[in-house]
Amino acid sequence: MKMNKSYVVVLIVTIIFSVCYSCSKISDDEQNKRLRGTTIIETGELAAVNFRSFPLPRYSRHFWSMKITGLIEHGTLVEEGDSIIQLDPSDVRKMIVDWETNLDSELASLQTLLVNQENQKSEIEAAMKNEIASFNLKKIELEATRFEADRIRRIKELEFKQAELRLAKEKKKLALRQIIADNDLRIQNIRVNQIKNQIENAYSILPQLTIRTPISGVFQIGHNRRTNTLLNVGDEVYPGNNMGSVPQLTWMKVNTQVDETDFLKLKVGQKVAVRLDAMPELVFDGEIAYIGKLCHLKEGQSRQKVFDVEVKMLQSDEKLKPGMTVSCEYLIN
Repeated sequence: MKMNKSYVVVLIVTIIFSVCYSCSKISDDEQNKRLRGTTIIETGELAAVNFRSFPLPRYSRHFWSMKITGLIEHGTLVEEGDSIIQLDPSDVRKMIVDWETNLDSELASLQTLLVNQENQKSEIEAAMKNEIASFNLKKIELEATRFEADRIRRIKELEFKQAELRLAKEKKKLALRQIIADNDLRIQNIRVNQIKNQIENAYSILPQLTIRTPISGVFQIGHNRRTNTLLNVGDEVYPGNNMGSVPQLTWMKVNTQVDETDFLKLKVGQKVAVRLDAMPELVFDGEIAYIGKLCHLKEGQSRQKVFDVEVKMLQSDEKLKPGMTVSCEYLIN
């Protein structure tokens, strides 16, 4: 019986000692955590800092779509100025031929118009001279009737008035015909200039159909929206469709997110330890370059809300490639 009591006492003392030791250890761990700081770890994806995409521009209202006739392989390393995409120039060249034919026709119409206007001008000027001569003659006849009878003088006055009205009418007709001729000439010149501009613009489009990259990097082919596959030679693309992109491999950034509960713990310029999922033993230095201003759902069906965060890599390394998955460890002091 004494042995049982002694055993119970020893057991109680052992339990008390263990609890005290555990509390002490927890206290020490919390103290160490406060000294070292806690960390936040989030997953992200590498992306190039310098990135160029190549959407199809709207060259003209006459060229709504373009066919791809040349495309380098997906993932090809390219240098600045390299050709990466070739668009079919046949539609543009056909339109140039049609416009040049129309231009010849409109230029011929312009020459015909100029000749006709010159002939009309000569006829009107001749008619004007006749009316002026008739007016002057009636004026002389009227002056010669100063000593004639009133009846005769009255007749000459009426004839002079008629000549005066005919002359005024011819002057108005001449001015009106000149306005019409000027408008016709201006309209025809506009037609000619429009076709010339269309031809000039079409010729300027031809070299643009060879797409060249302004930066060095790796070429990524764009997706065909209808098939949800990579674009191929022969595919039709429309204005705004992304035909491809070239991320520059020199400097990388991480596009990641942080939970709304940790949002206020981060600040721009804060240091970040970045690890590749493919090589977790390697640690790369980074710092927060941007923290989003708006909170949003992490995923469509998720209730978790996050802020977007951009981490700038502080060193360039060939191991860092766009699209690689990484983990970002933020040290919270």
